Amino acid sequence: MSCRFCKDASLTIRAKLGRCKRCMIQLAVMNLVLWPIWFVGFSDTPKSIESITLLFGAGASAILLSLHLILMPFRMNAPEPKE
Repeated sequence: MSCRFCKDASLTIRAKLGRCKRCMIQLAVMNLVLWPIWFVGFSDTPKSIESITLLFGAGASAILLSLHLILMPFRMNAPEPKE
């Protein structure tokens, strides 16, 4: 990801979640691309390597987007982390 919060290695993952709209948009696009590809192309063979890979990628991006969206309201009025 390319935001200044994600590039800062001194911040923990908890400090990064819910702060960058660019990252959230990228995750939403990943979800919009990966889930339909898996459903149309690979849902009939759930034990194939390609299907498992797509499920892992789509699931991970969905979980990360969910964490961002859950924490975003709490971060809107919070001060910026120290750099």
